[in-house]
Amino acid sequence: MLSEIWGAHEWVRDVARRLAKQGHLAIAPEFFVRQGDVAKAPNIGEVIKIVNAVPDKQVMSDLDATWAWAAASGKGNMNKTAVTGFCWGGRQTWLYAAHNPKLNAAVAWYGPVKGTPNDLKPKNVVDIVGDLKVPVLGLYGAADTGIPVPQVEEIRGMLAASKKKGEIVMYPATPHGFLADYRPSYTKTSAEDGWKRMTEWFKQNGAA
Repeated sequence: MLSEIWGAHEWVRDVARRLAKQGHLAIAPEFFVRQGDVAKAPNIGEVIKIVNAVPDKQVMSDLDATWAWAAASGKGNMNKTAVTGFCWGGRQTWLYAAHNPKLNAAVAWYGPVKGTPNDLKPKNVVDIVGDLKVPVLGLYGAADTGIPVPQVEEIRGMLAASKKKGEIVMYPATPHGFLADYRPSYTKTSAEDGWKRMTEWFKQNGAA
């Protein structure tokens, strides 16, 4: 499981508990500790500065280490695994689905699909669709001001063209962060439908 830009804070932990109650071994790693403590950042600008300093390569390595820990612990069924994440974590979900062929499924909640590449983030989601190793469900809001609908629709088209197993769900009049029930952006109907779809996606693809 992945975080959002606020790290493994209480809401992310609550999501992990909800998944655990459904029978999953749910893990929410702290991805930003090498670069800084987002929980103590004085403002959103400092949070973004910390998050933007985290290399994609480091995140993939941390997720591989999480995978290895779960396997060594003997606490979970490693033949039924999935990854999910929100916003920043949604993007990393797409990337990890192209990185780890041992996964069964992935669900990306409003993960950005385009941006300006740099040394730390050399590829966008649009660059790795053809490399996906596992089925990805992408959950997006049509009123998300940070992720334009045409960009998401481009991913939908790329999934179809590449014949990779994936699905895009676009919720009308729904903003960014619609699952986060601690934010004003929380949208109950979209959140509940998205959670149901995530659960079904896991089951359909052998992750539950």
